[in-house]
Amino acid sequence: MSVFDDPGLFGRLWAANYDGPGNPDPTPAVDFLAPVAAGGPVLELAIGTGRVALPLAARGLAVEGVEASPEMVAQLRAKPGGEHLPVTIGDMADVPVSGPYRLVFLVFNTLFNLVDAERQAACFGNVARVLAPGGAFVIETFVPDPAGFDRDEQVQVREVTEDSATIRMHRYDRAAQTFVRQTITFDADGVHLKPFAMRYAWPEQIDEMAERAGLHLAERYADWDRTPFDADSRTHISVYRLR
Repeated sequence: MSVFDDPGLFGRLWAANYDGPGNPDPTPAVDFLAPVAAGGPVLELAIGTGRVALPLAARGLAVEGVEASPEMVAQLRAKPGGEHLPVTIGDMADVPVSGPYRLVFLVFNTLFNLVDAERQAACFGNVARVLAPGGAFVIETFVPDPAGFDRDEQVQVREVTEDSATIRMHRYDRAAQTFVRQTITFDADGVHLKPFAMRYAWPEQIDEMAERAGLHLAERYADWDRTPFDADSRTHISVYRLR
């Protein structure tokens, strides 16, 4: 199955190493989201291994999740507090829960894991369906940088040891706003492929999807510390609310 057609592929390939070194500290996100939740309940789309959901729940909020990968959920269940956290296995674009929720959130660029513009738009529409009156949808994504696309398409050496070598390559489709990334490891057991795809969008395009779903942009920042967003910002935290 194509990487563009299988929402659970990322989890199957990466779940075992998803919480490895180098991941962002979830504390700033939790500090931001907790007051926005206004007492909950809260839904995280693509909850993964619970890096944000579990510390958020530890602050006394009722948190639920949607996740396409049972392998990711197994990692979550193995963590303290994860065994009883409600998680629905399904495609986050469908938002296969009822709600209503005071807060729905989608972090770590995961909106772009929906590799079709219509599925991204469907996600916004379905979030609007489950939001409580006055509720918020918070997303975190990078701001695409076309100047970096050519650099990304060069072969990147990720790791070299005496026993293995790992390289990474990207292929961009600029018209479709998609890319395929392949991480390739060579070792004594053979060649190991870990494909990954995204459909990126600029903030104004995301705002348009939100507007069509009946949501409006209430706040936007450059990071979880609420740094003002400007033309030089490389990421954005956007808060949408029902009209």
